[in-house]
Order: sequence, then structure tokens, then C-alpha cells
Amino acid sequence: MSAAGLLIAVVGAVVVLFLLIMQLKLHAFVALLLTSIITAVVVGIPLSEVIDTVEEGMGGVLGFVAIIVGLGAMFGQVLKATGAAEKIADTLVQAFGEKRLPWSLGLTGLILAIPVFFDVLLVMLMPLVYSLVRKAQTALVVLALPLLAGISAGHSLVPPTPGPVAAAGVLGADLGWVIAMGLLGSVPAVVVAGVFYGRFIARYVDVGVPEDLDDDDEDSPATESTPSFGLILTILAVPLLLILGNTVAEAVLDEEHVAAQVLALIGDPIVALIIAVLLAFYVLGMRHGLGREELQTVASKALAPVGLILLVTGAGGVFGQVLEDSGVGDALEDTLGQLGIPVILLAFVAAALLRVALGSGTVATVTAAAIIAPLVEGSDYSPAMIGAVVVAIGAGATVLSHVNDSGFWLVNRYLGLTEKQTLMTWTAMQTLLGLTAFATVWAVSPLLG
Repeated sequence: MSAAGLLIAVVGAVVVLFLLIMQLKLHAFVALLLTSIITAVVVGIPLSEVIDTVEEGMGGVLGFVAIIVGLGAMFGQVLKATGAAEKIADTLVQAFGEKRLPWSLGLTGLILAIPVFFDVLLVMLMPLVYSLVRKAQTALVVLALPLLAGISAGHSLVPPTPGPVAAAGVLGADLGWVIAMGLLGSVPAVVVAGVFYGRFIARYVDVGVPEDLDDDDEDSPATESTPSFGLILTILAVPLLLILGNTVAEAVLDEEHVAAQVLALIGDPIVALIIAVLLAFYVLGMRHGLGREELQTVASKALAPVGLILLVTGAGGVFGQVLEDSGVGDALEDTLGQLGIPVILLAFVAAALLRVALGSGTVATVTAAAIIAPLVEGSDYSPAMIGAVVVAIGAGATVLSHVNDSGFWLVNRYLGLTEKQTLMTWTAMQTLLGLTAFATVWAVSPLLG
């Protein structure tokens, strides 16, 4: 199929998907699978390989996400059952005041997302947001969007997260400048897209904590005492420090070094969360009055609501895999490479189009960097300017998250939103985030040379 035909097929697939979900009210899991199979046939994937593509897309996403969501759900349930989440909520409300909570959550998300994956932070911190919503008596969107904006900005724009690091490697960018430009673009983006837009859209999407994820009920086991704030923060910090330690070790140690190998294991997000869950079971649970049987109940209850999250997220991965296997990335590369526009704008546009087509922000970032690389290598740009181009790519790979993005469905379920509400909140926030970050680095680019 020609490049134009592939792009038309992708647009048509997205339109059909929206119609199935929003107009015909077909369940998102079924709609995603159906659209994926039809699209695979239309773009020319051999019929004998269609189901292999479906299985690869589902397994590729869930291989990581299923474990993270399951462990994160257990971790969050322990925080709830032991009163730890309520303790954090009370402390934050007292320390910052209700009016400044969105700002503190945005900053928290931005800082923590630099060393930690988006999915990990989402499942770890959403129970805290639920508690803050109840304590502050406010809409869920007001507090959730700043946190999500901070996490998304840190994950998409600031090394050492995978996307920016990969793009910097492809373009030969100095990571110091990428970090500087990433932080420069992230701060105003989180304020505009998270804090301000969160307050605005909450007038139209006024939702509370999802009932199927809200475990604040009388059936939860009660601890004999509430853990201290310092102890709770220590437990929360353990997986973050382990993951950060692995990141630092990769940068400063040889991969054959014993310490680097140990940190590579315990600093992997999956192992770090297992350690955190076990610590939470013992330190927060058993040492504060919960028995083994009660902890078993807590763990089992945590897994009950995550099944639908995983199925829909996996189906979104299938759709993204079909688009990736169709060759749409190569089609966009051929089309955009012929346009004579400024490199920083081309970087943003290429990443944005790939993001819409493929769903994965990381894949869009790496692919867009490959498109831009020949233009950067053939010009005499300063290290600062190349760093700004990397951030522009990350900003473009953030915008317009929709139904082919697993993050769309995670947020959809954790905030208890309809698909339309998810577009109004998450998709719009992501788009504002990317546009603001790009506008910031573009504004300073004439000074960079």
C-alpha cells in the first residue's frame, strides 16, 4: 500500500473506532479488537499473520503493565487498609492547604516521573489522590490532572526516561542540555495543562472517586494503629530509590560491575514494586495489627477491579501493534522528510503525527528522532539547539493521546470516566502539555543558535 493509502487507512481506523465506542456504545475492549483486525486486513498484513499481530500487541503491553498494575493495586490497597493513605492526605492538606494541593501534586508527579515509569507512578499514587479528594471535598479531576500532567511531563521530556534518552542518542544530543530544556518546557506545561486546565475542565467533568476502585468501606480490615507519616514516606520511597539507583548505576558503572548487576535486578520496576509490596505488608500491615489472613483479604480485594483495566489496556496495545506493523511509520518518514520547514517545528509535527498513528509516545519519540536525524547531522546546530529539538520531539509525542494509547485506558478506568470525558480531560490535558512545552522551547530557540 502507498504512503498516502496507509495514512488514509490510519485516519479511517481511528474514526471507525470512535464511532464504535462513542456512537454505537460498543464496549471499548471489543471495539479495539474488532477495529484492529479490520485495519490489519485493510493495510495488507497477511491474513495468516493477523492473529499473531493481535497476540503480540496484547502480550507486548500486558507483559509489563499487568504486573505493574497488579502490584500497584496491592500496594495501594495496603495503604488504604492501614490508614496510610489517609495519613498522607491529612498531612498534605495541613501542610499545603487545599488551594495549593494541585500545585504540590503537579510538582510531585514531575519529580518522581523522571526516574520512574508512568504506569508505576499512576497505580502507586492514585490511591493517595482518592484520599485527598475525600479530605479536600473537591472534584477528582482538580487533583488528578495536575498529578498526571507532572508524571507525563517528567516521563516524556526529561532524561533519564527512555524516550528522551533514546532521542538524544539518535540525534547525538548532550543530555545536560536535554535535561535543561526538558525542565524549562515541563514547568509551564504542568502549570497550564495540569493546574489551570484541571480547574477549568472540572466544571464540566465533575466526578468523584470511582466506586469500583474505591475501597473505603466497612469490609476493609482495620489496623490497631496508624503508621507515622515518616514511616509511610520511607516505604513509598523504597521503590523510587531502587529504580533511581539502577538509573545512576547504568550511567556511572560498567555493566559487568557486580553492583551494577545487583541494582539492575532490584532496581527494575517490577522487582522494586515486589519489594515495596512485601515491606508494606510487613511494616505497615503486620506491625500495625493486620494478621496474615487479613493481608490475604487485602491483596485479593486489590486485584478484583483491575481485570477490566488490563483487558482494555491490552486491546489498545493490539491496535498500536497493527499500526506499527502496517508500516505507517515509514510512510510518515517519507512524507515529512520532504517538507522544508524549521527543524524544531518539523520535529514536533513528526512526533505528533506518529503519536496519533501509533499510540506509544516512546515509539513516536524514537521514530521521529530517526526522521529528524539527517537534518540535524547536515547542519551546524549548537548543543543547546539540539537539546531543544529533542524536547520538541518529546512534546509532539505527548499530544492527542487517544484510544490507541494504553495510557488513555488506564486513566479512563482509574478516574472512572466515560470515553468522552477521557477525551475532554486526559487527551486535552496531554495536548495542552505538549503544545505548551513546545511553545516554550521554540520561543527560546532563536537564542540557542
